Amino acid sequence: MYHFKNFILYFVFQSTFKNMNNNPEYIDDLRAIRSMMEKSSRFLSLSGLSGILMGVYALAGAWVAYRLIYLPPPSPYRQVMIDEIALTLAGIAGTVLFLSLATTLFLTIRRAQKLNQQVWGPGSKQLLINLLIPLATGGLFITILSWRGVYEVIAPLFLIFYGISLVNAAKFTHPEIFYMGLIQIGLGLGATILPGYGLLFWAAGFGLVHIIYGTVMYLRYEKKKGIPA
Repeated sequence: MYHFKNFILYFVFQSTFKNMNNNPEYIDDLRAIRSMMEKSSRFLSLSGLSGILMGVYALAGAWVAYRLIYLPPPSPYRQVMIDEIALTLAGIAGTVLFLSLATTLFLTIRRAQKLNQQVWGPGSKQLLINLLIPLATGGLFITILSWRGVYEVIAPLFLIFYGISLVNAAKFTHPEIFYMGLIQIGLGLGATILPGYGLLFWAAGFGLVHIIYGTVMYLRYEKKKGIPA
């Protein structure tokens, strides 16, 4: 019903626009209507600062995991096997996830309130649904593999399922999310080809990519337009 309603509104808009393309006043009105339609179907209050902080949390978590797994630099050798500290690594990942979600939620709500925008509306609902379905599926799949002692593909699967979630949800928010999702999928596939570098790919995907994405979002949608973070 949601998509059908948007299709009807879009069809009406296009038909009316063709009939009135010689009248500037009608064109301005129709552009305003189209802008309202897009704002109602897309959630555009995501904070660039939250993306930067998510990347910082991920890099910190990756550094802690590296110190637990490997001997001090420059040695490339492991001091423990992954299965020996699986619960500890899961705790680190859980802490990073919690901090990321809490930060994103707090900054997004704060930014939406400053912009006088609705936090929980059609756009945010669709964004959350389309993000959570592949993300929850991937989380359950990774949990099953961990329970069965299959650790080699965990880092790649985190990146791949996260990337799929972003691509799936991108149509309900800023288009940059789509390209970030493609990058995460690519990094996940790279980590699959080079399983010994899974932690490095994980740090690049969840750390560096998020910092770059957050910086771009902040400069493009917040600082440039004078919008609070």
